[in-house]
Amino acid sequence: MSTEENRKLLQGIFEQMAAGNTRAMSEAMADDFRWVFPGDWSWSGTWEPKEVVLRDLLRPLMAQFADYRSEADLILADGDRVVVQARSTATTKRGERYDQTYCFVFRVADGRLTEVVEHCDTSLVERVLDRIGPPGE
Repeated sequence: MSTEENRKLLQGIFEQMAAGNTRAMSEAMADDFRWVFPGDWSWSGTWEPKEVVLRDLLRPLMAQFADYRSEADLILADGDRVVVQARSTATTKRGERYDQTYCFVFRVADGRLTEVVEHCDTSLVERVLDRIGPPGE
C-alpha cells in the first residue's frame, strides 16, 4: 500500500473510534500484531501476537471504561509508518475522568496494522487505571 493509503487507513480507524467504535483498531490488526509501551513504568513491555493483545491488554483495559472515545488531531505518514497524535475522552466505571493524550507510531503492511508503539501520559494511567502488565505476569 502507498503512504497515502496507510494514512487513510488510520484516519478511518480514528474516525470510527471518535464515533465510539472501540473495536475499530482491533479489527484492523494483523494476526502477528504487537503493541509496545516503551519506558520504565508498570505497563512497559510488548504484547504479541493479536490474540494476546486482545486477551491480556485491550479487553481488560476497555472493561475499565463506562465510555471511551479517541480522536486523531494529527496523522503523518511515511511509507509503512503512520504517526497519530490523538486524545481520548473517557470515564472509568468508577466515575473518574480519563482524558488522555497519545502519540501512536503504527506500522502497516498489506492494509493491516502490524505494530503500534504507544506514548501517553503514564502518570494518568498509573493514577486512574487498574494495572495491566507487563506482559507475561
